[in-house]
Amino acid sequence: MKRNFKKQLTMIALAAAVSAPGGAALAASSSEHATAAQAVAMVEKGVAYIKAHGTEQGYAEITSKTSKFRWHDLYLVVYGLDGKVWAHGANPKMVGRDLIDLRDIDGKPFVKERVTLAQTHKTFWQDYKFTNPVTRTVQPKRMYCERLDQTVVCGGIYK
Repeated sequence: MKRNFKKQLTMIALAAAVSAPGGAALAASSSEHATAAQAVAMVEKGVAYIKAHGTEQGYAEITSKTSKFRWHDLYLVVYGLDGKVWAHGANPKMVGRDLIDLRDIDGKPFVKERVTLAQTHKTFWQDYKFTNPVTRTVQPKRMYCERLDQTVVCGGIYK
């Protein structure tokens, strides 16, 4: 019981650190990779931010190099249901591009799959391979996504 209490306190402290201004740097030192729970929380915060501040401000914040929606190897992306990138937390050069035909290293059309899943599911997980922005190596990635109007907001973890 004592161990669970310590674990809960650690998770609360980590959540507070990540939520605080400048907290991402503090949290990054305590873990090498984002967790599934952190990805879900980040996507939910991103969706709430877009709803509260509008798409223009929301997409700009997600794409910003100093975004509150970036933490170590976790970042958000927003795709239209047509495959067009509206915001990209790791690579601003992708914004505005139609990536519907993009495939991973194994040939999987992951953007097309993501768009198809978003048309039939409010939230979902998706697996594919992608370049980790921290290690710069191609790794298996698990992306959590939530549909928002005619877009899908996603954040992923590397395995």
